[in-house]
Amino acid sequence: MLGPFLLTLASSLLLQVRGQSSPSFSRSLRRDGRCIYSFSVAGPPEDACSEPGEALEAVRELRSDRESQRRELAELGDRLRLLEGWVARSLGQHQHQHQEQEQEQDRGNSLHLLRRLQELEQENKQLRAAQCPHSGRGSQQGRGRENLSSLPSRQGTQPDVRVSNWSFENRGFQELKSEITEVPASRLIQGSDPSGRDTAPHSSAGCGMLEWVGDPVTFQKADTILGKYGVWMKDPEPMPLHTRETIWRMNAVGTDVRLLYEYRDLDQFMKGHPSKVYMLPEPVESTGSVIYRGCLYYQQRKSRTLLRYEMKTETILVQRDLPNAGFQGMYPYSWGGYTDIDFAVDEMGLWVTYSTNQAQGAIVISKLNPKTLQTEQTWTTTIRRRSVANSFMICGILYTLNSYSNRHAIINFAYNTNTNSSKVMNIPFENRYRYNCMTDYNPAEKKILAWDNFNMVMYDIRLSKL
Repeated sequence: MLGPFLLTLASSLLLQVRGQSSPSFSRSLRRDGRCIYSFSVAGPPEDACSEPGEALEAVRELRSDRESQRRELAELGDRLRLLEGWVARSLGQHQHQHQEQEQEQDRGNSLHLLRRLQELEQENKQLRAAQCPHSGRGSQQGRGRENLSSLPSRQGTQPDVRVSNWSFENRGFQELKSEITEVPASRLIQGSDPSGRDTAPHSSAGCGMLEWVGDPVTFQKADTILGKYGVWMKDPEPMPLHTRETIWRMNAVGTDVRLLYEYRDLDQFMKGHPSKVYMLPEPVESTGSVIYRGCLYYQQRKSRTLLRYEMKTETILVQRDLPNAGFQGMYPYSWGGYTDIDFAVDEMGLWVTYSTNQAQGAIVISKLNPKTLQTEQTWTTTIRRRSVANSFMICGILYTLNSYSNRHAIINFAYNTNTNSSKVMNIPFENRYRYNCMTDYNPAEKKILAWDNFNMVMYDIRLSKL
């Protein structure tokens, strides 16, 4: 059976290769008795196959083409990198120019405000000088007009042009006149009784509820990582050698913060040229410090100790522990930074906010004697300290900020120590640089100062009338 099949297969193969070459078919017998059939066909002529040299040449050409493509790709990559670098530099230059323009605009606004404040101060002095010779109360409005008409002139008889341009219906003039005529002379005198209790009267003129906060104006930017957060301050009741124009600043990043920078005025502050640098005897904890009546009030690092440092003598006059106050991250603001104890100054005097285990993390407010640092009165609120980003006092009222990183934050709560009552607020507050680590109120200028992600900014405010 196998033989005919093989013969048939061989015939078929012979037909397929016919005309191509002469096939051969053979049969042999193996030692084990089996038959072996062999079929072979002659290969093509030798000259139909490529020579080894031709194959190598083809391989070389392929390699050459591949190297050429690699070089082209490398050149294209270099061009793309150059193009990306040029685009990045162009964008960086554009952004830098834009930042410079914004900074220049902020400086211009700040200098304009500075000049305006200086003009108002000069007018204030002139109005005071004109009022002092008069005695008796009389009509406030009549005296105001009389003073304006009788102001001393640079040339003897002609009235001062800048003052005479004030309109009696102008709101700014009315507020200025009210401030001058209604503040009693005793307000300018500071004293104490034999027991050491502070007897200097505190004025609440112009007090009211906060109802509006303006856009931030940038005055300075820290130029090192040590200025990521810090505190900048002005003294609302300065002592001799300093004025209300003097500015102080501390960078609060570090484990041994002791340097207090003093600037003669806003112009020097904006230029970054301190007039004096103080080395504090004890290191500072966080950003809760304030300047008041010629002294720096601050918390000693890693303790609940409050310090009163007098800049005139460069010594610590008073140190006192704040009873039961949490410190070193027990009850900080939501942004952290060991902000467990925070000083504040307003129209009513010196305050400190903190929390205790007894208050279970709620904000505690204490009114302090600025000379002895003794607690005069204490209020416990229902506002959780960790739930707010910062706080400040205005007219005996504590206000809290809901976020330190949200650009469109709000002032969300108020606690009135005068009535022992809380109130929900919704006043927009802009964290322009999205890391607000310090927020304080200056009662002399009625402005809010803040330190926002390396930047020292100021806000105008408006209070409702009581």
